[in-house]
Amino acid sequence: MQRAFANILSDNISGTAKFYEELLGMTRHFDSDWFIILSHPDIEGLEYGLLRRDHAIVPEPARAAPAGIIMTFVVMDCDAIYQQALRMQAEVVEKPTDMAYGQRRMLVRDPEGTILDISSPVASQP
Repeated sequence: MQRAFANILSDNISGTAKFYEELLGMTRHFDSDWFIILSHPDIEGLEYGLLRRDHAIVPEPARAAPAGIIMTFVVMDCDAIYQQALRMQAEVVEKPTDMAYGQRRMLVRDPEGTILDISSPVASQP
């Protein structure tokens, strides 16, 4: 295998890209009117695609809103991303919560309805 990445379908790829740029610090690696690839300056090889929902390469049955998917992004500080989400007036599905498996997690919905799990390791207790 040479490459693998997820594509999120979007009615407004530029607006959705801006959401990920502002929330997670991602940058546009490739930018066209129907397809954007986001990357992150700190994660070599990461690619995250945004594909225009109504483009000819997207089969009709695949154009519906996302369901049954949660995209996970592990960050240094879940609470800082939560504060950024609030500033952006993003739809927070779940506030940051310490999970039994050692992560602090929040859930937020992107502009296209995809649920994002933003997690960071729980700080060690003294």
